[in-house]
Amino acid sequence: MYLSLLKLNPAPRKTRDMLVNRYTLHQSVYRAFPDGTAGGPGRVLYRLDHDRRTGLVSLLVQSEKRPEWLRADYLNECLAGEAQTKPYAPEVKEGQRFYFLLRANPSVKKQTEGKRNGYRLGLLREQDQLEWLRQKAATNGFSVLSCRAIPEGIIHSESGGKDRILRHYAVRFEGKLEVVDAVRFDAALNDGIGSAKGFGFGLLSIAPLRN
Repeated sequence: MYLSLLKLNPAPRKTRDMLVNRYTLHQSVYRAFPDGTAGGPGRVLYRLDHDRRTGLVSLLVQSEKRPEWLRADYLNECLAGEAQTKPYAPEVKEGQRFYFLLRANPSVKKQTEGKRNGYRLGLLREQDQLEWLRQKAATNGFSVLSCRAIPEGIIHSESGGKDRILRHYAVRFEGKLEVVDAVRFDAALNDGIGSAKGFGFGLLSIAPLRN
């Protein structure tokens, strides 16, 4: 895998457009990867992080294939510096503990008449959000030791014009975890957690927990 850090200049209009409409951001990120005729992009996860103290915005991208950021012309016009990319291959073992950060779309799928695939209903109560995370942890090889859920509001994505607006409820989870099953946890790091991964959700970031 590869990990890329891109610092964005919040002043240009194009940056503001990406921050408001996450489908524009989605398209901009994916321009750095092969299209379907060249084998496809592989798994791509990303997350926007805002520094409230400095006002700077950074984009963290985790990818199966090495990106070519010079191809992402729209995104390049928004950079505050050169994109940084490095190989990323974390080694995890059962019993290891980590700090973690995850922006997710905690939701449940509902079926409704007339819709083949149903729809997703965002979980708004903190206790429901934390329970959602515990359930995801159980199926992804880790246990949550401590966590806080920080609501970040509704993220909008206009796909195919204003006639199709996608809305995702964003929650930032921060805390400590313990690896229970290294194989399943490694898969969660690679594949992400939850829905709406193509719109900036699901990237699980970890850092060693020191005694």
